[in-house]
Amino acid sequence: MGRITEDLIRRNAEHNDCVIFSLEELSLHQQEIERLEHIDKWCRDLKILYLQNNLIGKIENVSKLKRLEYLNLALNNIEKIENLEGCEGLTKLDLTVNFIGELSSIKTLQHNIHLKELFLMGNPCADFDGYRQFVVATLQQLKWLDGKEIERSERIQALQNFPVIEQQIGEQERAYCLRRAKDKEEAQRNLQEEEGNEAKGRSYPGFEGWSPFSVESKDHIQAPEGQEGECNQKKFKDSEDDLEFWNKPSLFTPESRLETLRHMEKQRKDQEKLSEKKKKVKPPRILITKDGKALNVNDPKLDFSLKDDEKRNQIILDLAVYRYMDTSLIDVDVQPTYVRVMVKGKPFQLVLPAEVKPDGSSAKRSQTTGHLVICMPKVDGVITGWRQTSKPGESTLDSSREHTNQRSKQIEKLEVDPSKHSFPDVANIVQEKKHRPRRVQSEPKITASEEDPDFEDNPEVPPLI
Repeated sequence: MGRITEDLIRRNAEHNDCVIFSLEELSLHQQEIERLEHIDKWCRDLKILYLQNNLIGKIENVSKLKRLEYLNLALNNIEKIENLEGCEGLTKLDLTVNFIGELSSIKTLQHNIHLKELFLMGNPCADFDGYRQFVVATLQQLKWLDGKEIERSERIQALQNFPVIEQQIGEQERAYCLRRAKDKEEAQRNLQEEEGNEAKGRSYPGFEGWSPFSVESKDHIQAPEGQEGECNQKKFKDSEDDLEFWNKPSLFTPESRLETLRHMEKQRKDQEKLSEKKKKVKPPRILITKDGKALNVNDPKLDFSLKDDEKRNQIILDLAVYRYMDTSLIDVDVQPTYVRVMVKGKPFQLVLPAEVKPDGSSAKRSQTTGHLVICMPKVDGVITGWRQTSKPGESTLDSSREHTNQRSKQIEKLEVDPSKHSFPDVANIVQEKKHRPRRVQSEPKITASEEDPDFEDNPEVPPLI
Protein backbone atom coordinates (compact mmCIF):
# COMPACT_ATOMS: atom_id res chain seq x y z
CA MET A 1 0.00 0.00 0.00
CA GLY A 2 1.25 3.46 -0.88
CA ARG A 3 1.89 6.31 1.50
CA ILE A 4 2.59 9.98 0.94
CA THR A 5 6.30 10.47 1.54
CA GLU A 6 8.69 13.34 0.91
CA ASP A 7 10.44 11.34 -1.78
CA LEU A 8 7.13 10.70 -3.58
CA ILE A 9 6.29 14.40 -3.59
CA ARG A 10 9.75 15.37 -4.84
CA ARG A 11 9.54 12.85 -7.68
CA ASN A 12 6.28 14.50 -8.75
CA ALA A 13 7.67 18.02 -8.38
CA GLU A 14 10.12 17.98 -11.30
CA HIS A 15 8.35 20.96 -12.87
CA ASN A 16 9.35 22.94 -9.75
CA ASP A 17 12.99 21.72 -9.65
CA CYS A 18 11.97 19.18 -6.97
CA VAL A 19 11.33 22.00 -4.47
CA ILE A 20 8.24 21.06 -2.45
CA PHE A 21 7.65 24.01 -0.10
CA SER A 22 6.76 26.36 -2.98
CA LEU A 23 4.70 23.87 -5.01
CA GLU A 24 1.47 25.22 -6.48
CA GLU A 25 0.36 22.07 -8.34
CA LEU A 26 0.80 18.44 -7.28
CA SER A 27 -0.41 15.23 -8.92
CA LEU A 28 -0.48 12.03 -6.84
CA HIS A 29 -3.01 9.99 -8.78
CA GLN A 30 -2.88 6.17 -9.07
CA GLN A 31 -0.41 5.73 -6.19
CA GLU A 32 -2.56 3.36 -4.04
CA ILE A 33 -2.58 5.98 -1.26
CA GLU A 34 -4.78 5.04 1.69
CA ARG A 35 -4.42 8.15 3.83
CA LEU A 36 -3.98 11.89 3.35
CA GLU A 37 -1.00 13.09 5.40
CA HIS A 38 1.91 15.57 5.49
CA ILE A 39 0.67 17.65 2.53
CA ASP A 40 -0.64 20.50 4.70
CA LYS A 41 2.80 20.76 6.38
CA TRP A 42 5.10 20.42 3.38
CA CYS A 43 3.14 22.13 0.56
CA ARG A 44 1.14 25.00 2.04
CA ASP A 45 1.16 27.04 -1.19
CA LEU A 46 -0.73 24.41 -3.19
CA LYS A 47 -3.45 25.66 -5.53
CA ILE A 48 -4.22 22.44 -7.44
CA LEU A 49 -4.11 18.95 -5.90
CA TYR A 50 -4.85 15.76 -7.87
CA LEU A 51 -5.51 12.66 -5.74
CA GLN A 52 -7.87 10.69 -7.97
CA ASN A 53 -7.86 6.90 -8.31
CA ASN A 54 -6.42 6.06 -4.90
CA LEU A 55 -7.77 4.31 -1.78
CA ILE A 56 -8.27 7.36 0.46
CA GLY A 57 -11.07 6.69 2.96
CA LYS A 58 -11.23 10.05 4.73
CA ILE A 59 -10.67 13.71 3.91
CA GLU A 60 -8.10 14.98 6.42
CA ASN A 61 -4.92 17.02 6.84
CA VAL A 62 -5.84 19.60 4.18
CA SER A 63 -7.39 22.32 6.35
CA LYS A 64 -4.16 24.39 6.33
CA LEU A 65 -4.10 24.71 2.55
CA LYS A 66 -5.58 28.22 2.49
CA ARG A 67 -4.70 28.84 -1.19
CA LEU A 68 -6.10 25.56 -2.50
CA GLU A 69 -8.48 26.22 -5.40
CA TYR A 70 -9.05 22.79 -6.97
CA LEU A 71 -9.16 19.46 -5.13
CA ASN A 72 -9.71 16.24 -7.11
CA LEU A 73 -10.59 13.19 -4.98
CA ALA A 74 -12.46 11.16 -7.60
CA LEU A 75 -12.34 7.34 -7.53
CA ASN A 76 -11.52 6.94 -3.83
CA ASN A 77 -13.18 5.36 -0.78
CA ILE A 78 -14.56 8.55 0.80
CA GLU A 79 -17.89 8.09 2.64
CA LYS A 80 -18.33 11.55 4.13
CA ILE A 81 -17.51 15.16 3.26
CA GLU A 82 -15.55 16.74 6.13
CA ASN A 83 -12.49 18.78 7.21
CA LEU A 84 -12.61 21.22 4.26
CA GLU A 85 -13.66 24.33 6.20
CA GLY A 86 -10.08 25.62 6.35
CA CYS A 87 -9.67 25.60 2.54
CA GLU A 88 -10.84 29.20 2.20
CA GLY A 89 -9.95 29.60 -1.49
CA LEU A 90 -11.57 26.33 -2.68
CA THR A 91 -13.55 26.93 -5.89
CA LYS A 92 -13.83 23.40 -7.38
CA LEU A 93 -14.28 20.05 -5.63
CA ASP A 94 -14.44 16.73 -7.49
CA LEU A 95 -15.75 13.72 -5.52
CA THR A 96 -16.90 11.63 -8.48
CA VAL A 97 -17.36 7.84 -7.92
CA ASN A 98 -16.83 7.62 -4.18
CA PHE A 99 -19.01 6.07 -1.45
CA ILE A 100 -20.66 9.18 -0.02
CA GLY A 101 -24.02 8.13 1.43
CA GLU A 102 -24.42 10.88 4.04
CA LEU A 103 -25.66 13.64 1.78
CA SER A 104 -26.28 15.90 4.78
CA SER A 105 -22.47 16.13 5.20
CA ILE A 106 -22.38 18.68 2.36
CA LYS A 107 -23.51 21.27 4.92
CA THR A 108 -19.86 21.54 5.99
CA LEU A 109 -19.16 23.13 2.57
CA GLN A 110 -21.31 26.16 3.45
CA HIS A 111 -18.18 27.73 4.96
CA ASN A 112 -16.39 27.55 1.58
CA ILE A 113 -17.97 30.71 0.21
CA HIS A 114 -15.89 30.67 -3.01
CA LEU A 115 -16.98 27.13 -4.01
CA LYS A 116 -18.51 27.30 -7.49
CA GLU A 117 -18.30 23.73 -8.86
CA LEU A 118 -19.11 20.41 -7.18
CA PHE A 119 -19.09 16.87 -8.62
CA LEU A 120 -20.93 14.10 -6.74
CA MET A 121 -21.99 11.81 -9.58
CA GLY A 122 -21.29 8.11 -9.10
CA ASN A 123 -21.91 8.25 -5.32
CA PRO A 124 -24.77 6.43 -3.53
CA CYS A 125 -26.23 9.78 -2.48
CA ALA A 126 -26.65 10.77 -6.14
CA ASP A 127 -29.37 8.09 -6.41
CA PHE A 128 -31.47 9.60 -3.61
CA ASP A 129 -34.78 11.18 -4.53
CA GLY A 130 -34.45 14.97 -4.36
CA TYR A 131 -30.63 14.80 -4.38
CA ARG A 132 -30.05 17.72 -6.75
CA GLN A 133 -32.65 19.98 -5.14
CA PHE A 134 -31.20 19.33 -1.68
CA VAL A 135 -27.66 20.24 -2.79
CA VAL A 136 -28.80 23.34 -4.70
CA ALA A 137 -30.79 24.61 -1.71
CA THR A 138 -28.06 23.80 0.84
CA LEU A 139 -25.10 25.29 -1.05
CA GLN A 140 -26.37 28.56 -2.42
CA GLN A 141 -22.90 29.68 -3.54
CA LEU A 142 -22.73 26.87 -6.14
CA LYS A 143 -22.90 27.72 -9.86
CA TRP A 144 -22.38 24.21 -11.30
CA LEU A 145 -23.38 20.77 -9.99
CA ASP A 146 -22.17 17.60 -11.74
CA GLY A 147 -21.19 19.61 -14.79
CA LYS A 148 -24.64 21.21 -15.17
CA GLU A 149 -25.25 24.89 -14.54
CA ILE A 150 -27.67 25.79 -11.75
CA GLU A 151 -30.35 28.19 -12.96
CA ARG A 152 -31.97 30.81 -10.78
CA SER A 153 -35.45 29.30 -11.12
CA GLU A 154 -34.09 25.90 -10.07
CA ARG A 155 -32.66 27.37 -6.90
CA ILE A 156 -35.87 29.22 -6.03
CA GLN A 157 -37.91 26.03 -6.45
CA ALA A 158 -35.39 24.00 -4.40
CA LEU A 159 -35.59 26.53 -1.55
CA GLN A 160 -39.37 26.39 -1.57
CA ASN A 161 -39.44 22.57 -1.32
CA PHE A 162 -36.44 22.29 1.01
CA PRO A 163 -38.26 21.16 4.24
CA VAL A 164 -39.95 18.23 2.49
CA ILE A 165 -36.82 17.29 0.55
CA GLU A 166 -34.69 17.43 3.72
CA GLN A 167 -37.00 14.96 5.45
CA GLN A 168 -36.89 12.56 2.47
CA ILE A 169 -33.12 12.74 2.31
CA GLY A 170 -32.85 11.97 6.04
CA GLU A 171 -34.96 8.80 5.70
CA GLN A 172 -32.94 7.57 2.73
CA GLU A 173 -29.70 8.27 4.60
CA ARG A 174 -30.75 6.18 7.57
CA ALA A 175 -31.72 3.27 5.32
CA TYR A 176 -28.41 3.47 3.51
CA CYS A 177 -26.45 3.54 6.80
CA LEU A 178 -28.19 0.33 7.93
CA ARG A 179 -27.32 -1.44 4.68
CA ARG A 180 -23.78 -0.14 4.89
CA ALA A 181 -23.36 -1.49 8.44
CA LYS A 182 -24.48 -4.96 7.27
CA ASP A 183 -22.04 -4.83 4.34
CA LYS A 184 -19.19 -3.95 6.69
CA GLU A 185 -19.99 -6.89 8.99
CA GLU A 186 -20.15 -9.31 6.07
CA ALA A 187 -16.88 -8.01 4.63
CA GLN A 188 -15.20 -8.35 8.03
CA ARG A 189 -16.42 -11.92 8.37
CA ASN A 190 -15.20 -12.86 4.88
CA LEU A 191 -11.80 -11.33 5.61
CA GLN A 192 -11.42 -13.36 8.79
CA GLU A 193 -12.32 -16.57 6.93
CA GLU A 194 -9.75 -15.86 4.22
CA GLU A 195 -7.06 -15.16 6.80
CA GLY A 196 -7.87 -18.45 8.52
CA ASN A 197 -7.60 -20.37 5.24
CA GLU A 198 -4.28 -18.71 4.44
CA ALA A 199 -2.95 -19.60 7.89
CA LYS A 200 -3.86 -23.26 7.31
CA GLY A 201 -2.18 -23.22 3.91
CA ARG A 202 0.99 -21.72 5.39
CA SER A 203 1.25 -24.43 8.06
CA TYR A 204 2.18 -27.06 5.41
CA PRO A 205 2.96 -25.16 2.21
CA GLY A 206 3.05 -27.31 -0.89
CA PHE A 207 1.97 -30.51 0.95
CA GLU A 208 -1.81 -30.60 0.37
CA GLY A 209 -2.92 -34.14 1.20
CA TRP A 210 0.54 -35.18 2.42
CA SER A 211 1.83 -35.70 5.92
CA PRO A 212 5.02 -33.74 6.65
CA PHE A 213 6.55 -36.77 8.40
CA SER A 214 5.68 -39.47 5.87
CA VAL A 215 8.26 -41.18 3.68
CA GLU A 216 6.22 -40.45 0.57
CA SER A 217 6.50 -36.74 1.14
CA LYS A 218 10.29 -37.03 1.46
CA ASP A 219 10.50 -38.93 -1.80
CA HIS A 220 8.33 -36.28 -3.30
CA ILE A 221 10.79 -33.60 -2.22
CA GLN A 222 13.84 -35.42 -3.49
CA ALA A 223 12.43 -36.24 -6.93
CA PRO A 224 12.78 -33.35 -9.41
CA GLU A 225 9.94 -34.70 -11.53
CA GLY A 226 7.70 -34.62 -8.49
CA GLN A 227 8.69 -31.02 -7.86
CA GLU A 228 7.78 -30.05 -11.40
CA GLY A 229 4.44 -31.81 -11.07
CA GLU A 230 3.80 -30.02 -7.80
CA CYS A 231 4.63 -26.66 -9.39
CA ASN A 232 2.25 -27.39 -12.26
CA GLN A 233 -0.51 -28.36 -9.82
CA LYS A 234 0.08 -25.19 -7.85
CA LYS A 235 -0.10 -23.05 -10.98
CA PHE A 236 -3.32 -24.77 -12.02
CA LYS A 237 -4.81 -24.25 -8.60
CA ASP A 238 -3.77 -20.59 -8.53
CA SER A 239 -5.36 -20.00 -11.93
CA GLU A 240 -8.57 -21.65 -10.72
CA ASP A 241 -8.59 -19.47 -7.60
CA ASP A 242 -7.99 -16.41 -9.72
CA LEU A 243 -10.89 -17.20 -12.03
CA GLU A 244 -13.12 -17.90 -9.04
CA PHE A 245 -12.19 -14.56 -7.47
CA TRP A 246 -12.93 -12.51 -10.58
CA ASN A 247 -16.16 -14.39 -11.41
CA LYS A 248 -17.53 -14.11 -7.87
CA PRO A 249 -20.27 -11.43 -7.68
CA SER A 250 -19.58 -8.69 -5.15
CA LEU A 251 -20.89 -5.27 -4.20
CA PHE A 252 -19.01 -2.13 -5.08
CA THR A 253 -17.86 -1.06 -1.62
CA PRO A 254 -14.64 0.30 -0.10
CA GLU A 255 -13.96 -3.17 1.29
CA SER A 256 -14.33 -4.80 -2.14
CA ARG A 257 -11.87 -2.31 -3.62
CA LEU A 258 -9.36 -3.08 -0.89
CA GLU A 259 -9.91 -6.81 -1.37
CA THR A 260 -9.28 -6.50 -5.10
CA LEU A 261 -6.09 -4.57 -4.49
CA ARG A 262 -4.85 -7.14 -1.98
CA HIS A 263 -5.60 -9.97 -4.42
CA MET A 264 -3.66 -8.24 -7.20
CA GLU A 265 -0.77 -7.54 -4.84
CA LYS A 266 -0.69 -11.19 -3.75
CA GLN A 267 -0.64 -12.31 -7.39
CA ARG A 268 2.23 -9.96 -8.11
CA LYS A 269 4.24 -11.29 -5.17
CA ASP A 270 3.59 -14.92 -6.17
CA GLN A 271 4.70 -14.13 -9.70
CA GLU A 272 7.89 -12.54 -8.40
CA LYS A 273 8.62 -15.61 -6.28
CA LEU A 274 8.13 -17.93 -9.26
CA SER A 275 10.38 -15.80 -11.43
CA GLU A 276 13.08 -15.82 -8.73
CA LYS A 277 12.92 -19.62 -8.56
CA LYS A 278 13.22 -19.91 -12.32
CA LYS A 279 16.31 -17.77 -12.38
CA LYS A 280 19.30 -20.09 -12.33
CA VAL A 281 22.29 -18.85 -10.43
CA LYS A 282 25.18 -18.79 -12.87
CA PRO A 283 28.47 -20.23 -11.59
CA PRO A 284 31.29 -17.68 -11.30
CA ARG A 285 33.28 -17.22 -14.47
CA ILE A 286 36.67 -18.99 -14.38
CA LEU A 287 39.34 -16.57 -15.57
CA ILE A 288 42.43 -18.42 -14.37
CA THR A 289 42.70 -22.20 -14.05
CA LYS A 290 44.04 -24.05 -11.03
CA ASP A 291 47.35 -24.46 -12.84
CA GLY A 292 47.68 -20.67 -13.09
CA LYS A 293 46.92 -20.52 -16.80
CA ALA A 294 44.92 -17.47 -17.95
CA LEU A 295 41.95 -18.09 -20.26
CA ASN A 296 40.54 -16.01 -23.11
CA VAL A 297 37.13 -14.64 -22.07
CA ASN A 298 34.77 -12.21 -23.83
CA ASP A 299 31.60 -11.95 -21.75
CA PRO A 300 30.69 -8.43 -22.99
CA LYS A 301 30.84 -9.82 -26.56
CA LEU A 302 32.88 -6.89 -27.86
CA ASP A 303 34.88 -6.74 -31.07
CA PHE A 304 38.63 -6.28 -30.63
CA SER A 305 41.91 -6.27 -32.50
CA LEU A 306 45.43 -7.09 -31.25
CA LYS A 307 48.40 -5.57 -33.09
CA ASP A 308 52.15 -6.06 -32.62
CA ASP A 309 53.91 -2.74 -33.20
CA GLU A 310 57.50 -3.75 -34.01
CA LYS A 311 58.74 -0.17 -34.47
CA ARG A 312 57.82 0.87 -30.94
CA ASN A 313 58.23 -2.64 -29.54
CA GLN A 314 54.74 -2.77 -28.02
CA ILE A 315 51.41 -4.60 -28.26
CA ILE A 316 48.26 -2.57 -28.96
CA LEU A 317 44.77 -3.81 -28.00
CA ASP A 318 41.82 -1.97 -29.58
CA LEU A 319 38.59 -2.90 -27.74
CA ALA A 320 35.31 -1.73 -29.32
CA VAL A 321 33.67 -0.40 -26.14
CA TYR A 322 30.23 1.15 -26.52
CA ARG A 323 30.59 4.71 -27.70
CA TYR A 324 28.42 6.45 -25.09
CA MET A 325 29.39 4.27 -22.12
CA ASP A 326 30.71 6.12 -19.10
CA THR A 327 34.43 5.50 -18.53
CA SER A 328 33.76 4.89 -14.82
CA LEU A 329 32.14 1.57 -15.82
CA ILE A 330 35.42 0.30 -17.31
CA ASP A 331 38.27 -1.20 -15.26
CA VAL A 332 41.58 -2.18 -16.90
CA ASP A 333 44.13 -4.60 -15.38
CA VAL A 334 47.34 -5.32 -17.31
CA GLN A 335 49.47 -8.29 -16.25
CA PRO A 336 52.77 -9.50 -17.79
CA THR A 337 51.09 -12.32 -19.73
CA TYR A 338 47.46 -11.21 -20.10
CA VAL A 339 45.17 -8.16 -20.02
CA ARG A 340 41.76 -8.00 -18.32
CA VAL A 341 39.04 -5.35 -18.90
CA MET A 342 35.85 -5.27 -16.79
CA VAL A 343 33.01 -3.68 -18.79
CA LYS A 344 29.94 -3.08 -16.58
CA GLY A 345 31.04 -5.98 -14.38
CA LYS A 346 31.55 -8.39 -17.31
CA PRO A 347 35.12 -9.64 -17.83
CA PHE A 348 37.08 -9.43 -21.07
CA GLN A 349 40.40 -11.28 -20.79
CA LEU A 350 43.00 -11.93 -23.48
CA VAL A 351 46.27 -13.85 -23.28
CA LEU A 352 49.16 -11.86 -24.78
CA PRO A 353 51.63 -13.36 -27.28
CA ALA A 354 54.63 -11.84 -25.47
CA GLU A 355 55.50 -10.62 -22.01
CA VAL A 356 54.75 -6.94 -21.43
CA LYS A 357 55.53 -4.26 -18.85
CA PRO A 358 52.39 -3.50 -16.78
CA ASP A 359 53.94 -0.35 -15.25
CA GLY A 360 54.66 1.19 -18.66
CA SER A 361 51.24 0.39 -20.15
CA SER A 362 48.62 3.05 -20.93
CA ALA A 363 44.87 3.00 -21.67
CA LYS A 364 42.93 5.73 -23.51
CA ARG A 365 39.43 6.22 -24.94
CA SER A 366 38.97 7.39 -28.52
CA GLN A 367 36.98 10.63 -28.67
CA THR A 368 35.45 9.74 -32.04
CA THR A 369 34.63 6.02 -31.76
CA GLY A 370 34.74 5.51 -27.98
CA HIS A 371 37.05 2.51 -28.39
CA LEU A 372 39.45 1.61 -25.60
CA VAL A 373 43.07 1.54 -26.80
CA ILE A 374 45.61 -0.16 -24.51
CA CYS A 375 49.33 0.18 -25.36
CA MET A 376 51.58 -2.37 -23.62
CA PRO A 377 55.40 -2.18 -24.15
CA LYS A 378 57.09 -5.55 -24.46
CA VAL A 379 59.87 -6.79 -22.20
CA ASP A 380 63.25 -6.91 -24.03
CA GLY A 381 65.13 -10.21 -24.34
CA VAL A 382 62.24 -12.37 -23.14
CA ILE A 383 61.27 -15.08 -25.60
CA THR A 384 58.22 -17.09 -24.65
CA GLY A 385 57.41 -20.62 -25.81
CA TRP A 386 54.98 -19.09 -28.25
CA ARG A 387 57.91 -17.68 -30.24
CA GLN A 388 59.53 -21.09 -30.86
CA THR A 389 56.88 -22.04 -33.43
CA SER A 390 57.07 -18.75 -35.29
CA LYS A 391 56.84 -18.23 -39.02
CA PRO A 392 59.90 -18.04 -41.36
CA GLY A 393 59.45 -14.28 -41.70
CA GLU A 394 59.74 -13.89 -37.98
CA SER A 395 63.01 -15.95 -37.80
CA THR A 396 64.91 -13.21 -39.68
CA LEU A 397 63.48 -10.68 -37.23
CA ASP A 398 64.69 -12.76 -34.29
CA SER A 399 68.20 -13.18 -35.84
CA SER A 400 68.50 -9.41 -36.34
CA ARG A 401 67.51 -8.89 -32.70
CA GLU A 402 70.15 -11.41 -31.56
CA HIS A 403 72.76 -9.60 -33.68
CA THR A 404 71.89 -6.26 -32.09
CA ASN A 405 72.03 -7.87 -28.64
CA GLN A 406 75.53 -9.27 -29.35
CA ARG A 407 76.70 -5.88 -30.58
CA SER A 408 75.30 -4.21 -27.49
CA LYS A 409 77.20 -6.74 -25.34
CA GLN A 410 80.48 -5.89 -27.15
CA ILE A 411 79.92 -2.19 -26.56
CA GLU A 412 79.43 -2.82 -22.88
CA LYS A 413 82.88 -4.54 -22.71
CA LEU A 414 84.78 -1.56 -24.20
CA GLU A 415 86.68 -0.70 -21.05
CA VAL A 416 90.41 -0.05 -20.54
CA ASP A 417 92.12 -3.19 -19.29
CA PRO A 418 94.32 -2.32 -16.25
CA SER A 419 96.97 -4.86 -17.39
CA LYS A 420 97.43 -3.00 -20.66
CA HIS A 421 98.12 0.43 -19.11
CA SER A 422 101.39 1.93 -20.66
CA PHE A 423 103.43 5.09 -19.97
CA PRO A 424 105.16 7.15 -22.69
CA ASP A 425 108.78 6.05 -23.40
CA VAL A 426 111.06 9.01 -24.19
CA ALA A 427 113.52 6.84 -26.10
CA ASN A 428 110.81 5.52 -28.35
CA ILE A 429 109.48 9.01 -28.96
CA VAL A 430 112.94 10.27 -29.98
CA GLN A 431 113.42 7.18 -32.10
CA GLU A 432 110.21 7.94 -33.88
CA LYS A 433 111.40 11.48 -34.57
CA LYS A 434 114.63 10.17 -36.22
CA HIS A 435 112.52 8.44 -38.85
CA ARG A 436 110.77 11.66 -39.88
CA PRO A 437 111.30 13.13 -43.38
CA ARG A 438 114.43 15.11 -44.17
CA ARG A 439 112.77 18.51 -44.23
CA VAL A 440 111.59 17.98 -40.68
CA GLN A 441 115.06 16.79 -39.43
CA SER A 442 116.92 19.86 -40.80
CA GLU A 443 116.30 21.89 -37.63
CA PRO A 444 117.98 19.62 -35.02
CA LYS A 445 121.40 20.46 -36.51
CA ILE A 446 121.50 23.52 -34.29
CA THR A 447 121.02 21.41 -31.22
CA ALA A 448 123.99 19.25 -32.33
CA SER A 449 126.22 22.36 -32.50
CA GLU A 450 125.07 23.26 -29.03
CA GLU A 451 126.41 19.93 -27.82
CA ASP A 452 129.92 20.71 -29.30
CA PRO A 453 132.55 21.08 -26.47
CA ASP A 454 134.14 24.14 -28.16
CA PHE A 455 130.81 25.96 -28.16
CA GLU A 456 130.56 29.00 -25.87
CA ASP A 457 127.29 30.69 -25.10
CA ASN A 458 127.70 34.44 -24.99
CA PRO A 459 124.71 36.05 -23.33
CA GLU A 460 125.37 39.40 -25.00
CA VAL A 461 124.86 37.90 -28.41
CA PRO A 462 121.19 38.05 -29.33
CA PRO A 463 119.60 34.74 -30.36
CA LEU A 464 119.31 33.94 -34.02
CA ILE A 465 115.80 34.20 -35.40
